[in-house]
Amino acid sequence: MDSRRAYVVLAVACAAYIVAILQRTSLGVAGVLATERFGIDATALSALAVVQLVVYALLQIPVGVLVDRFGSRALIALGAALMAIGQLALAWAPEFWVALVGRAFVGAGDAMTFVSVLRLLGHWFTPRRLPQLSQWVATLGQSGQLLSAIPFAAVLQLSGWTAAFSTAAALSIVAVCAVLATVRDAPDDAQAVRATSVRESLARLRASVRHPGTLLGFWAHAALQSSGTTLLLLWGFPFFSIGLDYGATGAAALLALIVATGAVVGPVVGLLSARFPFRRSNLVLLIVAAMGASWAVLLLWPGIPPLPVVIAMVVCVAIGGPGSLIGFDFARTFNPPDRHGSATGFVNTGGFMVAVTLMLAIGLLLDVQSPGTDPSTLYAWEHWRWAFAAQFPIVGAAVVALVLTRRRTRRRLFADEGISVAPLWVAVMRRWRRSR
Repeated sequence: MDSRRAYVVLAVACAAYIVAILQRTSLGVAGVLATERFGIDATALSALAVVQLVVYALLQIPVGVLVDRFGSRALIALGAALMAIGQLALAWAPEFWVALVGRAFVGAGDAMTFVSVLRLLGHWFTPRRLPQLSQWVATLGQSGQLLSAIPFAAVLQLSGWTAAFSTAAALSIVAVCAVLATVRDAPDDAQAVRATSVRESLARLRASVRHPGTLLGFWAHAALQSSGTTLLLLWGFPFFSIGLDYGATGAAALLALIVATGAVVGPVVGLLSARFPFRRSNLVLLIVAAMGASWAVLLLWPGIPPLPVVIAMVVCVAIGGPGSLIGFDFARTFNPPDRHGSATGFVNTGGFMVAVTLMLAIGLLLDVQSPGTDPSTLYAWEHWRWAFAAQFPIVGAAVVALVLTRRRTRRRLFADEGISVAPLWVAVMRRWRRSR
């Protein structure tokens, strides 16, 4: 473990994940053009992203079961192949329904990638490296957003819809070849802990979901992932480019800032998660509070908010991306290695289920305020205030569930291992008294 070959396998798997993120976020920079190409309103546009994420979320648990049964290599390669088919369908779609089918294929392929890469880490690296390696994989993977925000957007503007999405499909075909040639499930395939049957995999899934620690990871992911996903996958580009009047270049820069912030903050979050394992939920709640405060300031600002306020919101939302990976740390902590695939797949469902709800709610609220397909009217700033305000009740419900599940997890931890985790303020007071 931790060998040179391990890092080669990790590099190729991470490259496949980068390509998957490019495919996932490519529609985000093409949203305005899609409105014009298919003659659709905001609700129909949100359906393109919603169908992708619904398929992604619904497949997370089956993918977790399948990766425990068949291994990471097969799932990563199959996922890249499905994304290539989906992007080609979108590139040549003569009608809106064909584009919907294409995004469904993209969602299916994307669903197979990240969970499989995370499970791969457990076979090639020692446990002490996993929290930070997971953050690095996720951080590097988000560079796929840069590929969609800059070179993909440039090809889209210069060469058109068909050329841009066909080029993206070609990258997934390259990823299939690289994964099949290089990636193996473990240093010795005999070491790969696989279920002997799908029935055994389902039994592992049931055991994972019954543990409150897995549910804690689910709600942590749900509370932190959804806001950034909503911006990156669909609504960020029209919001920044038309709503705030920054144009295509300004919107691309702000979307790139989300990625850059995640790259800086991700390793720090991973270090804190590894250093203070019993305070991970406090870190999650701190990040959620910062995100909520930044959105409240932006949406309540009289008139169009100034750029520093927008940047502050973007940075806080960006921190939520690495923060959501703490959910996977919960999944690994409270489950044995043979259940990591199913537990991780279940946790990964959380953020995307909430994101689907948000995307659809935002599209509906935009259409209610301004029926029609004219982007300049549909995406006016005042319409975004109420649309983005939908985050507060939806994410707030996830936070309440997180707090309640944390109580159950701490009781289970005390019953199983005799470890008592006091509230943060109690722990701080104890440390202060000892220091005196």
